[in-house]
Amino acid sequence: MMTDIKDGPRSGEDVSDARSFPGSKGMNLPASKSVDSGILPDDSYRMDYPEIGVCVIINNKNFHRDTGLSSRSGTDADAASVREVFMKLGYKVKLNNDLSSRDIFKLLKNVSEEDHSKRSSFVCVLLSHGDEGLFYGTDGPLELKVLTSLFRGDKCRSLAGKPKLFFIQVRGTELDSGIEADSGPDETVCQKIPVEADFLYAYSTAPGYYSWRNAAEGSWFIQSLCRMLKEHARKLELMQILTRVNRRVAEYESCSTRQDFNAKKQIPCIVSMLTKEFYFPC
Repeated sequence: MMTDIKDGPRSGEDVSDARSFPGSKGMNLPASKSVDSGILPDDSYRMDYPEIGVCVIINNKNFHRDTGLSSRSGTDADAASVREVFMKLGYKVKLNNDLSSRDIFKLLKNVSEEDHSKRSSFVCVLLSHGDEGLFYGTDGPLELKVLTSLFRGDKCRSLAGKPKLFFIQVRGTELDSGIEADSGPDETVCQKIPVEADFLYAYSTAPGYYSWRNAAEGSWFIQSLCRMLKEHARKLELMQILTRVNRRVAEYESCSTRQDFNAKKQIPCIVSMLTKEFYFPC
């Protein structure tokens, strides 16, 4: 006769991988129900709202002397390219230059508190120095998570269930030398969705790695992104476009008089919590 294990999870119960969470008292979570989430079955996001949305660009080029950060030559070319491509896609573009950490937070908080109910999506493009999980204002860093969390479903209700796209031209300091490869339903339905759902983060490079920028022409990632959007935004799904961005950036190789900076590579990193396919309206 089999003996019940009193303290273990019962069949059908969900358990948390975290050590604990407030109020859990070591209890198992209730059994999950995969069919009652309320997420509409449509395969793609609705993009027929009166407005496609707002695109916020934060372009930091010059930094306070005490930060020890150099001027980001070439970033104005990036900002201009982003502004042009998203305006042509129909976004209301808000370009902001050289903002302090406090001003960045204030700006995005104000945008998150706007009424987005008549907008299909939201786009934010961040151009600055950075490190893993950090974005630099002109006077110092702030956490990216603090900025992106302003647009979570429980904080910005009018964007809940809508795509929120972040394109981030910052990252770490490790160099990639590369490696030789061989050739070769109805709107009235009540929805309950995860607060972190419907975000996409497109980072200029993989975690911890250096992100390259040409002093005259702009960064590999942003320029590739803008070119691929110009060529394919009206016909390809967003992840298909970003895959082409990855391939284009991977074809670049740095050219520098410094031997340790010469012949280096880069690959963007796409983190998607989108729950549907994203197509820009034709």
